[in-house]
Amino acid sequence: MDNYEKVIEALIKFRDERDWEQFHDSKNLASAIVIEAAELNELFLWKKVEESENVDMQKLKDEIADILSFTFLLAEKHDLNIYDIILDKIKKNAEKYPVSKAKGTAKKYNEL
Repeated sequence: MDNYEKVIEALIKFRDERDWEQFHDSKNLASAIVIEAAELNELFLWKKVEESENVDMQKLKDEIADILSFTFLLAEKHDLNIYDIILDKIKKNAEKYPVSKAKGTAKKYNEL
């Protein structure tokens, strides 16, 4: 069993021990991801760039863990492997953002 499978197993065990699967439909999991992402953004709100690089590390870890936990549960619900879908997305992005056009610029693919 790899680390990914161990994390999924631990998340499901935690969820099931509390009978929370009933709340984990796709809509609510997606909403939870957005809410946790907003909490992550709140850590950086109103801070200058230099300040934002010195954010409270424990809070940062907690918010990232919350986002990833709900993301993993949503992917698992739909039998999606996180590694596979990320690698597929990287391939798609490589086509949309070829190095020859995208290197060093933050322009969107349709502006390159």
